[in-house]
Amino acid sequence: METHNEHHLAGQFCDAILQIEDVQIPIHRIILSNCSSYFHALFVHQITTDKVFHITCVSPDIMQIILGFIYTGSVTVTKDNVHELMVAADMLNIIGIIQACSSFISEHLCLQSCVGIWQFTGICPSSELRCKAFHYIMAHFEQVINFKEYLQLSVLDLTDILGKDELNVKNERTVFDVILRWIAHIPNERKQHIAVLLSQVRLAKISIEYIENNVVTNELVKFNPECQEIVNLSLRIMLSLTKRIPKPLKSCLSDSPARPRLPHSVIWVSGGKKESYASRDIEVYDHLVDRWIYIRDKLKDPRAYHGTVFLDGYVYFVGGSKLMESLDSVVRLDLRTHTWQEMMYMHYRRCSLSLTLLNGFIYALGGFDGYVSLNTAERYCPETNQWTLIAPMIKGRRSASCTTLDGKIYICGGLARCNSRRTAECYDPETNQWTLINRMGNHRSEHRVVAYNNQIYAIGGLRNIHTLKSVETYMPETNTWSDLCPMCIPRRNFCLEVIEDQFYVVGGSNFRTKSYHAEVYDPHTNSWFSISDSNMSYDGMSSCVVSGIPNMVDFAFPRDALPRF
Repeated sequence: METHNEHHLAGQFCDAILQIEDVQIPIHRIILSNCSSYFHALFVHQITTDKVFHITCVSPDIMQIILGFIYTGSVTVTKDNVHELMVAADMLNIIGIIQACSSFISEHLCLQSCVGIWQFTGICPSSELRCKAFHYIMAHFEQVINFKEYLQLSVLDLTDILGKDELNVKNERTVFDVILRWIAHIPNERKQHIAVLLSQVRLAKISIEYIENNVVTNELVKFNPECQEIVNLSLRIMLSLTKRIPKPLKSCLSDSPARPRLPHSVIWVSGGKKESYASRDIEVYDHLVDRWIYIRDKLKDPRAYHGTVFLDGYVYFVGGSKLMESLDSVVRLDLRTHTWQEMMYMHYRRCSLSLTLLNGFIYALGGFDGYVSLNTAERYCPETNQWTLIAPMIKGRRSASCTTLDGKIYICGGLARCNSRRTAECYDPETNQWTLINRMGNHRSEHRVVAYNNQIYAIGGLRNIHTLKSVETYMPETNTWSDLCPMCIPRRNFCLEVIEDQFYVVGGSNFRTKSYHAEVYDPHTNSWFSISDSNMSYDGMSSCVVSGIPNMVDFAFPRDALPRF
């Protein structure tokens, strides 16, 4: 390859010339033919006596970059040349450059650029890049619309975006507002599209008051018969759900204004001790429809009292126990391919460990190795697939719970021999040091903690032989704990996750009975309310939140299985 490039630069043994505008470049036809079907066809079918081949629609500078790749196998892609280079490479069918440009653009996807990149891939086909850009728009839609680039979308493109179940919006009012802003950008040209766009809004997911005060009264909607029909159907569905009128005729759910979108995040609950053995089950909670569902993926190996985290498209399952044996093994599930991978073992066997994420690393803390409660701690680097020991904790802790806040790790409670602890400590990765913080108000083990709104919440658990339903919160600024509204029922060894400012609690037991009851805490009102019961309730289950994956449809409750209206 290096020799070929030297011949090219020196103009040696060249058998043809590329004419680009007023620039002539000597080339070797056999080398270009081997790299590009375009050049192969050009040299075979174009008859020329002077061996000069004219190339249009490509600038001399871009052609020099392309020839550099053909002769050396390397290319430098920059933000200044990437679009022109990719268009030229697509025309000339230079696959390596197309892939290099796609990778460069993917790495620079952002809120301001994603719409333009998605539109660009419609001109210059790259299915992988187009999918990435579209998923980025879906996942970050409420931030993307803060930039004016979305106002340049065609009605077909905007309809395509708004109609997708994958669109991540907390409230359908946002979708209606987006439509009005898009039309207002060029009102005379775009107001004719109000009906087709309004049909993509899940109006039955908005309050009746909002529809009556903001949708029905809108000038574009008020005088459009198609829009009036869409609104009336939505109101009829909403009223039927409150049993104030008979249900409307059944319609296709895919066209229904009551069809829920797919969640951006779901809760995974896995494993646990089922009678005398560990489970392989995985159950997912879809909060948008208040439904639990078993997914087709099962744990690679049965586990209980393990830790689970979601990171970069993978769910990691760490440590735990199997048939009374503490585990040091780690496996992960690739959510895109539904395949399992065995990862590097931990330095210690850890059952009833505490697991958390910080700065892209997985931290495994404490636990039980089959003999003693551990104070050792280690962290895992996904890029190197290696575990590294960090400073040990001040106290040995099994059945404790940890979380992260402001770049630090907080671990609270746990068992010391047979007694529950009140102590808590904080780890600073910059200094690799643990520091004791103020004690909790209650002794807790087999409980859960979570960080939210600059506070640490400690919930439920076990105080020696008493199962707790109490909740307390820690303020790092004042180093103090305060009591909050307790859970509806006491529980230990349960799962706790946060989605959209709500705390979801599921499973666990109170010694006498296992709990299928699930409940939610609203930190803004300091109150609890019940949700649908789960199907699983095993001791030692583990949970995590899976967010922002392109194939969320594989793990959400099937929309077509929901009741039709």
